[in-house]
Amino acid sequence: MIAKRKSTAEGHRRKFLVVVDESPECSRALLFAGRRALHTGGAVVLLYVIVPSEFTQWVGVENIMRAEATEEAEKALGKAADFVRDKTMIEPQVVIREGQPSEELLKLIEDDEDIAILVLAVSTEKEGPGPLVTALAGKAAGTFPVPITLVPGHLDDDTIAAIA
Repeated sequence: MIAKRKSTAEGHRRKFLVVVDESPECSRALLFAGRRALHTGGAVVLLYVIVPSEFTQWVGVENIMRAEATEEAEKALGKAADFVRDKTMIEPQVVIREGQPSEELLKLIEDDEDIAILVLAVSTEKEGPGPLVTALAGKAAGTFPVPITLVPGHLDDDTIAAIA
């Protein structure tokens, strides 16, 4: 069961959650979340989910792969945090989780009662909006614990600034 949101209670701030990945449209979600947080006195949480390796036959190899994945996550989160700071002067909270992205996303929302909105960018590619958007905007959308804001991946900085 998802905990009741506390983002509007005294002493709490509404947090905008962005899932960080290597997609070109990720910066659109970062900018939108940062601008909304800036305009509403909120905060930004950046989540990177490391998907576990299927290669578990040799512990040494698995440990090396996990270390490399953690390094990649830290690098991606650092770059995303720099982007948010540069565009909004907000210091984002960064979170690394290991598991399946949609499951870890729900666990983080359950753990942090100040997360009020999930911000995802939608891919402009022919293949579709992206796997996480597809998973969450489908059947799960009606029971998702917080509102989901979908930011079109083609929007430029000025357009995002105007609507956020």
